Amino acid sequence: MITEIESNNMAPTWENFVCPLQQSNERLSRVWSQINHLNSVVNNEELRIIYNKNLNKVTKYYSELSQNQLIYKKFKKIKIEKLYKKLSAPQKKIILDEILGFELGGVGLAEDKKIEFKKILSKLSKLSASFEENLLDSVNNYSLLIEDKKSLKGIPKNILEKARIEAKNQKKDGWSFTLDFPCYLPLMQYAENRELRKKIYYAYATKASELSGKKTDNTDNINNILLNKKKLSNLLGFSDYASMALKTKMANSSKEVVDFLEILAKKAKPFAIKDMKDLESYGHKINIKNIEAWDIAFISEKIKEKRFNYSEQEIKNYFPDYKVIEGLFKVVETIYGIYIEKEITEVWHKDVTFYKIRNSTNQIIGYFYLDLYARKNKRGGAWMDEAISKFKFPNEKTYPVAYLTCNFTAPIHNDTSLLTHDEVVTLFHEFGHGLHHLLTEINDYGVSGIQGVEWDAVELPSQFMENFCWEWSVIKNMTEHVTNKKPMPKALFKKLLKSKNFQSGMQTTRQVEFALFDIKLHSSYNPINKNFLSLLDKVRNQVAVVIPPSWNRFPHSFSHIFAGGYSAGYYSYKWAEVLSADAFSLFEEMGILSAEAGYKFRKEILSKGGSRPAIKSFIKFRGRKPSIDALLKHHGLQK
Repeated sequence: MITEIESNNMAPTWENFVCPLQQSNERLSRVWSQINHLNSVVNNEELRIIYNKNLNKVTKYYSELSQNQLIYKKFKKIKIEKLYKKLSAPQKKIILDEILGFELGGVGLAEDKKIEFKKILSKLSKLSASFEENLLDSVNNYSLLIEDKKSLKGIPKNILEKARIEAKNQKKDGWSFTLDFPCYLPLMQYAENRELRKKIYYAYATKASELSGKKTDNTDNINNILLNKKKLSNLLGFSDYASMALKTKMANSSKEVVDFLEILAKKAKPFAIKDMKDLESYGHKINIKNIEAWDIAFISEKIKEKRFNYSEQEIKNYFPDYKVIEGLFKVVETIYGIYIEKEITEVWHKDVTFYKIRNSTNQIIGYFYLDLYARKNKRGGAWMDEAISKFKFPNEKTYPVAYLTCNFTAPIHNDTSLLTHDEVVTLFHEFGHGLHHLLTEINDYGVSGIQGVEWDAVELPSQFMENFCWEWSVIKNMTEHVTNKKPMPKALFKKLLKSKNFQSGMQTTRQVEFALFDIKLHSSYNPINKNFLSLLDKVRNQVAVVIPPSWNRFPHSFSHIFAGGYSAGYYSYKWAEVLSADAFSLFEEMGILSAEAGYKFRKEILSKGGSRPAIKSFIKFRGRKPSIDALLKHHGLQK
């Protein structure tokens, strides 16, 4: 297809040039998304070999395409021709995005520099894949066998049962604990044995580092990723990688990002200090005089239970997975006028479900897969990915399809899985990403759904959805006690709501810590000295109130920036949260489940995809520029 496009001597137009090129890229993207997804959710040695073998080919294709002078000149020609004015706004945006993409892909480099640029891209793709593989293997390789039941006091029964099954699978007596988050977090929250908490914390905090095993150590991957990213940006004339990466984001410079984060830290730190004093005070009462990192979650849970008179386990009993999903669907059906129903299709694991979305006139809008539970050989975390994007090419049209993936505790013996409220929030978050992809009304492939959306705005629809998890009008319809089938009492919900901003100061400074580390790592860090841990220490000393032990190796599992798309972009979570909190304030004004507000959000935000700058979409929706006030209010960070 590329050869045909190159050899076409006709004056380039949308129909004879842009459309065929996009069609070619869509076909490759569709095939590769399936391989990439399976590599993440059912990873094994055979699939890993296939993935890595083809990763090099895919990287080579995109790097060579981005340096294709002939195709670049055709885009430039369209931009200066009269026909450009006749293109639709989404089509114009695609042309501009493509030109910028070529320029950031090294199209203007000398031939020897182009070769070097492509080699660096190939190295980076391999290094990122290696980073993720090391992390997955490090988690898979770890298990902690406990044979003395007295050591397990306080740990919830369902976690113990899972650990007992895990031990039996290993043909051992006792309880075997893993580093999967649904196993790790309850241990940190409830295990009364402090040494047990320290042991599992150490394993979690040092995974994929030199402290957990030489074979899965990510130290070299991190240093090489940073070095090659700096080389890549230098080739294009940028002083650092962040300056290059921010060319496709809302923020204009590293300074603007740092200033934003430091203002947020300044607002949050007094509240974080108060949170820490709270922990220390309670710690003394239960004879923990020097609070360590492995005590934070445990003491926090004790304070919550005493102060708000409920426990996470009590809340979990009201969130069976099927009822949460039913409630989630009801929210989006109400505010967006859509309908969701289960479909039968081939899936990669027995726990995966498949759904169809229709509009009010029974027309199909799109489809999505739901893969909720943690399991061996599945990448940790939660994410949405594109299986198929919406487009309309000549004689060809398709519906968008999304992958929605989480890592919740799997049901035991085919029973119902009970979700924590945090997991409910996570599900709503990922579904927000999915709706951004699925409810697009843009048929031009390059800006359909989340494509073409600035990275620091892509979290707007996802974080927006989180707000519904704190509303009684939503919660009352998505809870059902696991035994008596009754909905959550309003009195219990009020306790949950009262705890919403519990430790929000510490949580905000923690997110700012990660974001500042990321932006400084990619803007001012010298990768030659290979001491990224000292940079993290400086950031922590500036904004954090909880300083982890010196052996903590958080960067070694920071997939977002070393194996995902968040390099110099982790600040996006807080940046977009300003947008999402302000957007939700309209629903607070018009009614939480207002179909009128929902129509407006769908029309101006979700349906537009990347067809126009995100700030324009926000202003169209809200009637003004975003304000940080709604974010501070939502997190209780106003004095």
